[in-house]
Amino acid sequence: MADPATTPRPFQIITKPIGPKCNLDCSYCYYLEKEKLYPGRHSFRMSDETLETYVRDYVAIHDRLGVPEIWFSWQGGEPTLLGLDFFRKVVEFQKQYGPAGKSIRNALQTNGTLLTEEWAAFFKENGFLIGISIDGPREIHDRYRVDKKQRPSFDTVMRGLGLLRDGGADFNTLTVVQRHNSRHPRTVYRFLKDQGAEFMQFIPIVERSVDGQSLAGAPQMDDEGIEAKVTPWSVLPNVYGDFLCSIFDDWIRQDVGKVFVQFFDVQLGLWAGAPAGLCWFAETCGQGLAMEHNGDLYACDHYVYPEYRLGNINDTPMDQLAFSPEQVKFGQDKKDTLPRYCRECEYRFACNGGCPKHRFLTTPHGEDGLNYFCASYKKFFAHAGPRLRTMANLVHQGRPASDIMEMLRREKEARSAPRKVGRNDPCPCGSGRKFKACCGATKGRAEAGEAVSAPHPPSS
Repeated sequence: MADPATTPRPFQIITKPIGPKCNLDCSYCYYLEKEKLYPGRHSFRMSDETLETYVRDYVAIHDRLGVPEIWFSWQGGEPTLLGLDFFRKVVEFQKQYGPAGKSIRNALQTNGTLLTEEWAAFFKENGFLIGISIDGPREIHDRYRVDKKQRPSFDTVMRGLGLLRDGGADFNTLTVVQRHNSRHPRTVYRFLKDQGAEFMQFIPIVERSVDGQSLAGAPQMDDEGIEAKVTPWSVLPNVYGDFLCSIFDDWIRQDVGKVFVQFFDVQLGLWAGAPAGLCWFAETCGQGLAMEHNGDLYACDHYVYPEYRLGNINDTPMDQLAFSPEQVKFGQDKKDTLPRYCRECEYRFACNGGCPKHRFLTTPHGEDGLNYFCASYKKFFAHAGPRLRTMANLVHQGRPASDIMEMLRREKEARSAPRKVGRNDPCPCGSGRKFKACCGATKGRAEAGEAVSAPHPPSS
């Protein structure tokens, strides 16, 4: 029987066709410093030869693996610096090498400042999914997202977002959760909704520095005795937990099925017993690689360091690199190095220790490898767990998860007049259980000061 850990699986490559080059100078950007990997290099433009090799081999590998829809992900830096002609070549190569009947899609992450009507029309015509980076309204967004002359970028980003929206291009928003905007969760969430965002990603930022200037590497690379501190823009764990809880409370009351928040969608899947839809919360990793402009392939976007360079696709077949023993071990290490504290945690199914890049704290028992966001996740799971479990049960019953909104409305009515409902009457929230075993019991425990949580996923 084949070992699942070594069986080739589909993988995703976050592609940097212009390397770390960008027209913005965001304070918290961890990728700008990757120029140091290529000293003396002035051009970071992917050549036509490397692009063709990449598209041809990536499509062929995933066709062999039986992937029904093949996704290409383009990031940077700022990929639109390459100009439209580069992405016209992307589409041409995909049409040339794409097998008959196979769907090929593209996702492109942009700061939005260079977009034009022509870009928006191209994206719509070719089915690109555009992620646009925006951290909130003007006073929040401009705190860290500035250009090379330290000028604010909000107006140009909003212009780009408007072009995408008005041009009918598919887009989502990516918001970096940092020290400043993390304290304004509802302001950020409601602002994004007002802009027409129906798909949102909230990515917490934490980086470490030893000297206060350059960033520290991954914790697995730390020298003994290193004393790195988190940067001033890094989000604080408890504040990030509050951020998630506050947005969740808004979302679950009025936006389920209307607005899709990546973190909530991934967690709902996990609480329903499904595999993780995001590598951060999977048992193992290794399926999210990164490729630089010259074809250098790295283990992960968070591990673009010389120590994690797998090779170059122009010199070695891509599948040999992606399925190499080094990459398999990299992915398996996520599970094998999990501290006992995490292995015994009631929320392990929903977290699995988080991203290894963030495992630089020690557990209460003195073990290395505790995730910086452990407190964030525990706070969210305790707060949102009961609702996630209810939605998971709805899905298992063949009902839409959005039914939770009507249940919460009825629950609120039931709690406002509990004496009108007998203990053995059906609960007004619509759960199908008796009131004493549902909202009545929840209310009683809450009044007694007990924690009302549901740490374990429902059985499928």
